[in-house]
Amino acid sequence: MGVWRRLLLAVVCGVAVASIYTAQPVLEPMGRELGIPTELTGWIVATGQVGYLAGLVLLVPLGDVLDRRWLIAAHLALTAAGMILTASAQAAWAAFAGLAVAGVFAVVVQTTVAYAASTSAPSERGTNIGVVTSGVVVGILGGRVLAGWLAQVWGWRSVYLVLAALALAVAALALAVLPADERTGRPAGYLRVVASLGGLFRERLFLARGLIAFFLFASFGTLWSGMALPLAGAPWHLSEAQIGLFGLAGLAGALGAARAGRWADSGRAIPVTGLALALLIASWVGIAQLRWSLWLLAAGVFLLDFTVQAAHVSNQHLLASAHTDRTSSVIGGHMVFYSLGSALGAAATTVVFAATGWAGSSLLGAGFACCALVVWAIDRRRPARSAARLAEETRAR
Repeated sequence: MGVWRRLLLAVVCGVAVASIYTAQPVLEPMGRELGIPTELTGWIVATGQVGYLAGLVLLVPLGDVLDRRWLIAAHLALTAAGMILTASAQAAWAAFAGLAVAGVFAVVVQTTVAYAASTSAPSERGTNIGVVTSGVVVGILGGRVLAGWLAQVWGWRSVYLVLAALALAVAALALAVLPADERTGRPAGYLRVVASLGGLFRERLFLARGLIAFFLFASFGTLWSGMALPLAGAPWHLSEAQIGLFGLAGLAGALGAARAGRWADSGRAIPVTGLALALLIASWVGIAQLRWSLWLLAAGVFLLDFTVQAAHVSNQHLLASAHTDRTSSVIGGHMVFYSLGSALGAAATTVVFAATGWAGSSLLGAGFACCALVVWAIDRRRPARSAARLAEETRAR
């Protein structure tokens, strides 16, 4: 896979995922204008995650049936429609509806990762997944910087209008540049592919990696959906643009983990995951200092996003290598855990913050990280099968 194709796929991921997460630095003005109570503003992000969950189950399996190039273009266009609805909303229900629609079709991220995995040579699969997945991180974290600046200058609605325009432009470019997604053999029917998702939950590798992703992204969501509230209040009173700048610290950390794909290609995905989860717990020590030091907060944000990216790429590499015949469905099923975890973190952190302050939110995020490490440790102690052997057993079934 060429450099420019990898870059385009990374941009697709970044634009799509930004539609869900760019609300985080503008929760306060968005909630205030739409009449949403402070303790419920976390649902602005969680609604997109719920829509994302539905898309993972219903839409991602289409990637194992239809040409993924056309799916990428169509889903980006429909994501843009959801963002336009959100930008034009005059009531909370309309904004939630737009966010849900954008979330449903933002699963183009998983279709794009599956496209990259299925068109890669085995020796470079992890590297390509790492590069393409870095677009997700840029969208989540870099999008916050853009959202904060746009909201400061033109208001929160401009964030969604700009993202809608970008999504439509990238959709046209993907359709023009990406080659067709050619398959060998006859693809399975859609209903059969969706039904097969249930069988994955009986597979040890899938379930263990899914639970790790659930707690990993619950911890991630706890930080990024809750941090704007204490930063906007005493003692800092930061603006939306200033809050968005913390996305740069997270972006630097996540891009610092760009080699995670190469580590996975060299067979180190499992130990890298364990180390990343241990460091994730440590990151909350700095994050908990928010009320006293923005520098320690920035250091904690850097470390958290470094570890999340390293663990996430390792998870996807293991699953894609074990299920080369149905990459879209497996990655989509895995991301169900991601979506549920992110939604839990987003909804819980604002409630906990309202009741106990940032100290409570920090304990919540660290607790989720501890749960992920426990799952990894339990799975690590059980006899493991190689990805190649698991793939052979899966095909035999």
